[in-house]
Amino acid sequence: MQPLDFFAIGDIVTEPFIRLKDASIHCRVDTEQCELCMRFGDKIPYESATVCAAVGNASNAAVSAARLGVSSALRAYTGDDRYGAEMIDVLKSENVSTDFMVTEAGKKSNYHYVLWYETDRTILVKHEDFSYSVPELSVAPKWVYLSSLAANSGPYHDAIAAWLSSNPEIKLAFQPGTFQMKLGTEALKPLYARTEFFVCNKEEAARILELPVTNDVKMLMQGLAHLGPKIVVVTDGTNGAYAYDGARFLRIPMYPDTRGPYERTGAGDAFASTVVAALALGKPLEEALLWGPINSMSVVQEIGAQKGLLTREALEGFLAAAPDSYAITEF
Repeated sequence: MQPLDFFAIGDIVTEPFIRLKDASIHCRVDTEQCELCMRFGDKIPYESATVCAAVGNASNAAVSAARLGVSSALRAYTGDDRYGAEMIDVLKSENVSTDFMVTEAGKKSNYHYVLWYETDRTILVKHEDFSYSVPELSVAPKWVYLSSLAANSGPYHDAIAAWLSSNPEIKLAFQPGTFQMKLGTEALKPLYARTEFFVCNKEEAARILELPVTNDVKMLMQGLAHLGPKIVVVTDGTNGAYAYDGARFLRIPMYPDTRGPYERTGAGDAFASTVVAALALGKPLEEALLWGPINSMSVVQEIGAQKGLLTREALEGFLAAAPDSYAITEF
């Protein structure tokens, strides 16, 4: 077996995108908290429904890496139903190795619902309880990309941490999902300590550190770095993203695009996985950080997290065409 460059671990899901037209958004004055509102006890028309199979943070990352020419595999669980079979077929069509996928008898595959209104979405989430176990690989991968798992995955994280400890040559990228944040930093202390590349958004960073939401990204990145990660990246929506490597604070701009977003799902996954894929290809950090926003820009022009993911040739074309202002700066 040839060593894999990119081995993703996390849940996989099918998501129908239901585009709403009869709804409204109500926000606080500071716009930090908004609510999607629809009439209760009524029949509400919707505009369209688009089913996206084999998505989820880790699956999106595996597909992203594969399209960029990185040897990629996914460890995830499906039920023995038609949705599970469809997800396996999608991964194969994207050149993502399914050798480490598990189909668990008697279980349903993960199936979420995306309520899409204007350019944003609310996702109704239900993770099935699978019997997680660490895969057996004869050759250690260069990078492991760990992301969203179900609420019953505490012991699985312990097993992954032990596996990584016995394979010190593996570099770990960690993009925590909702339940991983709920587990807390103490429960995942060995994984934080083992992480090479950590990424989350600004609000998630505050939640992880149990702090109020703040615009002090330097403080947030230093707090996350104190948990162990060598490189910390915090994304901040239309403000771009920030990185800290223990010595430098770097600002990453959005890739300039005159088009507004069509549907924002997967922008964060595209950014994070693209940076890690670039690192796996041997790119220096500054160049890898410039790859990420390009894939994010492309993904938000399509429905779902994967359709807009670019090939390496297409991404490098955007990079070559970027203005001089598209550059990493220290702050």
